Amino acid sequence: MEKKVKGIIPDTYEVLEERFSKDLNSVVLRLRHKKTGARVALISNDEENKVFSIGFRTPVDDSTGVPHILEHSVLCGSKNFPIKDPFVELAKGSLNTFLNAMTFPDKTVYPVASCNDKDFQNLMHVYLDAVFHPNIYVHPEIFRQEGWHYQLESEDADLEISGVVYSEMKGVFSSPDDVVERQIMNALFPDITYGVESGGDPDVIPTLTYEQFLDFHRRYYHPTNSYIYLYGDMDMGEKLEFIDKEYLSAYDYQPVDSEIHLQKPFDAPKDVEVLLPVMEEEEEEGGTYLTYNVVMGENLDRELYTAIKILDYAICSAPGAPLKQALIDKGIGKDVYSSYENGIRQQYFSIVAKDAETSQKEEFLATIREVLGKIVKEGFNEKAIRAAISRMEFQYREADFGSYPKGLVYGLQMLDSWLYDDAKAFTHVEADETFAKLKEKVGTGYFEGLVEKYLLDNPHTAIVTGIPKAGLALKKEEEIKAKLADYKRSLTKEQIEELVKQTADLEKYQEEEDSEEALATIPLLQREDLRKEIIPLTLREGNAGKYKVLYHDIFTSGIAYFTVSFDASKLPVRLYPYLTLFKNCLGLMDTKSYSYGDLHIETDLYTGMISPDGNLVRRLDDESTKLYLDVKVKALYENIPKAFELLGEILFTSKLEDEKRLHELIREFRSKTEYGMMSTGHVVALSRVGSYCTTYGATKEKLAGVDYLRFIQDADDHFDERKDDIICAMKETAKRILRPENVLLDMILPADDHCGIEDEFVKLMENAYTGELSGEDGESVVPVRKNEGFITAGDVQYVCRGGKVDVNRMPFNGAMCVLRTILGYDYLWNNVRVKGNAYGCMSSFTRSGDCLFVSYRDPNLSETVDIFNHIPDYVRSFSGDENLMTKYIIGTLSDIDIPFTPSSLGQRCYMAYRIGLTDERLQKERDEILNATAEDIRSLADYIGEALSSECLCVVGAEGPVERNKDIFMQVEKLI
Repeated sequence: MEKKVKGIIPDTYEVLEERFSKDLNSVVLRLRHKKTGARVALISNDEENKVFSIGFRTPVDDSTGVPHILEHSVLCGSKNFPIKDPFVELAKGSLNTFLNAMTFPDKTVYPVASCNDKDFQNLMHVYLDAVFHPNIYVHPEIFRQEGWHYQLESEDADLEISGVVYSEMKGVFSSPDDVVERQIMNALFPDITYGVESGGDPDVIPTLTYEQFLDFHRRYYHPTNSYIYLYGDMDMGEKLEFIDKEYLSAYDYQPVDSEIHLQKPFDAPKDVEVLLPVMEEEEEEGGTYLTYNVVMGENLDRELYTAIKILDYAICSAPGAPLKQALIDKGIGKDVYSSYENGIRQQYFSIVAKDAETSQKEEFLATIREVLGKIVKEGFNEKAIRAAISRMEFQYREADFGSYPKGLVYGLQMLDSWLYDDAKAFTHVEADETFAKLKEKVGTGYFEGLVEKYLLDNPHTAIVTGIPKAGLALKKEEEIKAKLADYKRSLTKEQIEELVKQTADLEKYQEEEDSEEALATIPLLQREDLRKEIIPLTLREGNAGKYKVLYHDIFTSGIAYFTVSFDASKLPVRLYPYLTLFKNCLGLMDTKSYSYGDLHIETDLYTGMISPDGNLVRRLDDESTKLYLDVKVKALYENIPKAFELLGEILFTSKLEDEKRLHELIREFRSKTEYGMMSTGHVVALSRVGSYCTTYGATKEKLAGVDYLRFIQDADDHFDERKDDIICAMKETAKRILRPENVLLDMILPADDHCGIEDEFVKLMENAYTGELSGEDGESVVPVRKNEGFITAGDVQYVCRGGKVDVNRMPFNGAMCVLRTILGYDYLWNNVRVKGNAYGCMSSFTRSGDCLFVSYRDPNLSETVDIFNHIPDYVRSFSGDENLMTKYIIGTLSDIDIPFTPSSLGQRCYMAYRIGLTDERLQKERDEILNATAEDIRSLADYIGEALSSECLCVVGAEGPVERNKDIFMQVEKLI
């Protein structure tokens, strides 16, 4: 039977396109709102997780960050929902599966998602009102809070600049990777919107005026400039009628000049240098970014859009790819990678050698020309091209985007074409035909021709060199202070008094509570709308020969997901960092039958993934720490034998003794680890505080924290002296773990579709290590409180306080999940984010008694520590009526009741098995959440007080603030 869209399309819309999409298994429609010209796209199907979004083209001609500040600000109250933060109220009382907003270089998008029909309608209503009728015209305090403002507490105080977006972008501009990435785009498109920073440059943000901010909203936030999107199982006619009646019908067509113009091609390549912040006294040599960047046509070309992804893989991204390998062989950069930006009108491709020498620039460029020239002349390895296509096609058909709703990702990808051509809404989300055509072009010279046209003979090129400059961030901080001091001295007494008054007025606005009448405008679910029962754990135990097998009976659309898991708990502590190094090397070194490049090609041809990972868990019954090496595999049924063959090669025949390759990987891992810690300082701080309190946390640090960072840095710096010991330790790690007595097979697929996996698994284990081991056994890592301050070259802080509670005396209760929601959207939100202008704040309570609080991109340090210290006082005095508690309970369940993909559902069940979590305990915790009262919340004050009494603290932050507060630390050191 022919599939049709659900509902009747109102006659206020003109249907421009309607058809069934086999690729999406959905009915797709493209509409135009007749009165305003608003663009509308629908994807109608049986997907429970529904998505709505509205977006606007928002080009800019300066770096004040006005679209970014506006993105934050419109969610701070509106005409029909006149409270200060509807976003937070929604998060408290919504079952949303996604709730956020996003600023891109040329568009701003407001998406929401929910599986609950009533909730979905509420979210859509609030977001539409936010973008069309925001309170920014009524309350200028919103602009000052979310954007920027002068902060002057008293006439004698130092003048400061503050604001949420201002703090966020200071954090962004503290990251060398982000600075280089932004400079690349700016260099390639100097004359159009991509030549400036839509998110805002901290040096420029304070030049934005309130009137300019309002003018931007008037100009671009109009239905004529809008892109409205609906996805999933709903009555589309009903939703469209609501959108028209409540919002669009009130407007007339208004021409909006928001066209994203094309950058005129260059006559010759440009050469640009940018300075990057590194610590005072840090080595400047060896930290240079060498980048080669080319514009590659328009992304409206469907085949080119996908073909460049294939080139990215075949030229540089894949392990062993020719250009990546050539640069590594010449020692140009510790980490070599390529990237493809296709979310803007003119897509571009970048080749990056990170942590190189500035003097290697010419050799870097010559190597690129040499390798690409050879590809044009001799042709690609056709198998590598086919592997790239196979890899992308697998990902496209699986459509597993982790925690992000499928419909959300489709909606964002549609804007890659729809934003630039009204008729091309579905161009890049329907890819079956594109893959088929590209397969036919393998071996025809098509891909080689793209290399010649766009990468070799293309003058629209920018060579961007990122040069490290010691003390740049500290110097910037001092310059800003001096500039603000000069500015304050230039003010009259009356002007200073006015700034003090504005500061006080903003604080008063932030502290004022919304009236009950205003809060009542936010549509809410009720407790009866909530599911009372948990999603049961799906698990059955069995055997394959002498080995244990776990089965998860879950429909997987013809894909087999399985994990070969090795218990590594008996590994000696001295080998913990070598386990991380070992698992990271698996699949990236030569094996008995394959070079590592060929191995990766085979893996992508025949599987969706072979991914080794280390996992550390705690048992709930005795808090014992268990360490595992998991190798996750996904493959189509017909490719399972090949998948196991490749898995055996990787596990048992990897040539760990290859010194050259091992050092290449260690250098790459070091670079990635350093970047990861610099860009996620909150994770570093959280992990570090955990290591002060528990064996689990201290063990985790040796596997993946600062302890591991120091290990991989030392392994790189002293590789020649240590290489024999490193290789010997990795081989010992393999022999101690990859053993029959340690293994278990976990399978996710329908009960009747085991496809011979058990037999292949038994054959795999015939190669396992069985020799005798020394008597040395695993032991516990002892936690030691250190209270550290880690200095970075950034401009913001990540502040963490926490501790451990004895769960035998004070057991975990589901009400703690509700408390996490309360803190996140009340006490911490109001004090750390709203008043403190940090970009984010969060808390964590685990079943094992960990209790942690952390801020993200925070301009403050001691002030945030003080806020954390007073959490018990807040909890002890907490009050909330039935309506408020219902909000928080709903918000809590929205984080728990996320839709699962087949693989994530199976992983949930396997993790529960590992830690000893049962359906009974899950149901008990859910009941405790559903029945939580204000009294239950108040009773948790002593729990938090006990955790904080251990006085554990870690801060990752800028040199100035950390040094000024060094008395609160037991030790201070540079992170990198």
